[in-house]
Amino acid sequence: MIRILLAEDMHMVRGALVALLDLEDDLEVVSELSRGDEILAAALDVRPDIAIIDIDLPGLDGLSAAVQIHEHLPECRTLMLTSLGRPGTLRRALAAQVSGYLLKDDSPKELASAIRRVVAGHRVIDSKLAVAAWNGLESPLTDRETEVLRMAAQGSEAAEIAGELHLSTGTVRNYLTTVVMKLKARNRVDAIRIARDAGWLV
Repeated sequence: MIRILLAEDMHMVRGALVALLDLEDDLEVVSELSRGDEILAAALDVRPDIAIIDIDLPGLDGLSAAVQIHEHLPECRTLMLTSLGRPGTLRRALAAQVSGYLLKDDSPKELASAIRRVVAGHRVIDSKLAVAAWNGLESPLTDRETEVLRMAAQGSEAAEIAGELHLSTGTVRNYLTTVVMKLKARNRVDAIRIARDAGWLV
C-alpha cells in the first residue's frame, strides 16, 4: 500500500482528490492538509511514501515545503500539483529535487500512474510543462533581487525588507529599481506581475 500525504488548500479539490485516490486498491491517503507550514510536521508524524503538494499554499509555499521534506525525510518522494504551467516554477521545482510535477487538470488515471512511478524511483513531469520549461526564459534577476521582489510581492515595505535582510533601505530601493529596469516593467507592481507570470516568483 502506498501511503500518501495530500496538501491542497481548496477543500472541494482536496476532497475530490482523496475520493479518487481511495478508489485505487494500492493507494491510501493517510494525511490531508490545507497549509504549507503544516506539511513537515505531518510528514514526520505519518511517514508517507509520497507527499502530493499544491504549489500555492498559505503559510508556506509548496516548493519550500518540498525542500523541507527532502532535507528532513529524504525517503518521502514529492509530487507537485499546479494549475498554472509556469516554466520558471518547473525549473525551481527541479532544483528543489521534487520527483513529480503535474497539472491539476490531468486525469485521475494519470495522477495515480504518476504516484506509482514516483514511488518506484522515477521522475514524472507533465510533457506540456517540460516543453514550456525547455523553451522558457531564465530569470534575469539575481537571487538577492528575486528575494527582495518576493518580499515586496508579499506586501513588505522597503524598510521592512531592509530590516529582514540586514540591508539599508536605500539598498533595497536600488534593488527594486534595478528589478523594474531588468524586467522592462512600468513600476514595482508590474515587475511583480511579470515575474509571477514567468514563474520566477511562487
